Amino acid sequence: MKCKHFWHKSTLLLLNITKALKVITIFTLGVTLSTFTYADVILHAFNWKYSEVTKKAQEISDLGYKKVLVSPAYKSTGSEWWARYQPQDLRLIDSPLGNTLDFKEMIDTLKSKNIEVYADIVLNHMANESYIRNDLNYPGQAILNDYSKNIDHVNTLKLFGDLTENYLSSNDFHPAGCITNWGDAGHVQYWRLCGGDGDTGLPDLDPNNWVVEQQKSYLKALKNMGVTGFRVDAAKHMSNYHINSVFNDEIKKDMHIFGEIITSGGSGNGSFDNFLAPYLNDTDHGAYDFPLFSSLRSALGYGGSMNQLVNPGAYGQALPSSKAITFSITHDIPTNVGFRYQIMDPVDEKLANAYILGRDGGVPMIYSDHNESNDNKRWQDYYKRNDITAMVKFHNQLKNHTMQVIAFSDCILLFKRDHAGIVGINKCNNDQDVWVDTATHNLYWYRNYRDVLNTSDVQYVKTQWHKFTIPSRNAKMWLME
Repeated sequence: MKCKHFWHKSTLLLLNITKALKVITIFTLGVTLSTFTYADVILHAFNWKYSEVTKKAQEISDLGYKKVLVSPAYKSTGSEWWARYQPQDLRLIDSPLGNTLDFKEMIDTLKSKNIEVYADIVLNHMANESYIRNDLNYPGQAILNDYSKNIDHVNTLKLFGDLTENYLSSNDFHPAGCITNWGDAGHVQYWRLCGGDGDTGLPDLDPNNWVVEQQKSYLKALKNMGVTGFRVDAAKHMSNYHINSVFNDEIKKDMHIFGEIITSGGSGNGSFDNFLAPYLNDTDHGAYDFPLFSSLRSALGYGGSMNQLVNPGAYGQALPSSKAITFSITHDIPTNVGFRYQIMDPVDEKLANAYILGRDGGVPMIYSDHNESNDNKRWQDYYKRNDITAMVKFHNQLKNHTMQVIAFSDCILLFKRDHAGIVGINKCNNDQDVWVDTATHNLYWYRNYRDVLNTSDVQYVKTQWHKFTIPSRNAKMWLME
């Protein structure tokens, strides 16, 4: 569903109010930015063991999460987080995160708590094993030998196929060669991701009929186990022909599918125009909303203005609500040197979270790791940090309430969710007062609006004009009681 914009000229006011020796000039308006309905928050349990997710199922439910995205489930080895993105065999689940039995137990446990499971999937390439062998047979003879030693147990982990033989050969890969032109879609989608220093790269799969059928069998097996969503890793490196061949109507039915295509902006940005826009146009999938993320970084950063966040989608700087996965951090940003410049100041990140969890557009995703990036545990247990859980509560209680912007300036953005909640975000270093015409903006009188981030802050609305104060470098999320 695309955003609809209703500008009410009659409510466009320029207020210049002096109150308690403080003068603030702001624009106030009534803008309905979206008719997007309620979307549940996704917890990205990055690199968590499946047994850990199972163990924490009740806690995850209590905190308000309704969906959990887990790391790739197939045969992979190696203790590093990035080894999970190097598949050796799609026909069974067996990695340091757990096996098929652990994965199924996790799905069943979460389902009993009314929580859905999303799976991170890798279809572009296979594991880079050139350092131990010269062939492109997968899973390879060494792994097949290991299977044969305990074939009865291995078969209990099987998703599909015959585990006594390889299922991929050199005929199933593009020729070797590293990506050198990152602005050319054909080059990015046909050649290999390489690490430098003579690395021959991740073997790039050719979407021939055999490969596509194997990948479809894998996705069907996960779906039959109870998975309800797929995150398509490295979608930028796959042709849309490949993606559409794998994701047929049977697989897409009742599934939420979104791709990971990293861009540094929205419309007009080369990475958006060459990769993300064609992906959204040629498939019916969603995607990470990197255009909105770029808008957030720009607006909250030095020299930016909060008016950039009034309606970024109108200028191609945010994805349509029905397509967008919104976020303030993803696993690729802190764990890859080339993307670390996108890490926000911690306070700006908190304000960004208030925006994505306070608004009504897109599907918010909260990332939580085990300090894989070595950032002083910044995102470890992030999912249960007090401010995050309070914002999830705000988000969950305002289902089906649309968003209307009340006021904005370079420093602040104030918007409401119909009559039921108000969000104020202040990026500047001094407190900001905003006087709001509660009659025009349909805020209920003689009701408390309590800030979920600081529950001692209660706004009791009882007159036509009410002053909302947003402290410096802070956010307020007032929920009507």
